[in-house]
Amino acid sequence: MAAENITAQALHIPDLNGDALGPASPTGFRSKTFITADGMTLSVQDGNVPRHRHPNTNEFQYILEGTGTVWLGDKEVHVKPGDLVVIPKGTQHAGTKPDGRTFKAIAIKTPPQGPTDTVMMP
Repeated sequence: MAAENITAQALHIPDLNGDALGPASPTGFRSKTFITADGMTLSVQDGNVPRHRHPNTNEFQYILEGTGTVWLGDKEVHVKPGDLVVIPKGTQHAGTKPDGRTFKAIAIKTPPQGPTDTVMMP
């Protein structure tokens, strides 16, 4: 169970870019958790991530920037700003084909994702 880490605040998401979202992975993906509460985390993610799944965590991504195609289960789905992507635990997913800018999203995970709860897919 996650410890409470909630502070009254206003996050100006458009200003959160580059190092403000943590170090880049080898694919350029960045993610920073801003809220950890009992039963969930909220992060801002930016960039592409290879196909993977979380066996124990549901994920909800609200697309802020970027238009293109993401893997969701066994199909590609077109997404754009304003879309909410619902990813039940165990579902393969990835941001694979942005049309220009990579995807920037708010990601809510429940329960909080454990350090070993990412399985990369071939």
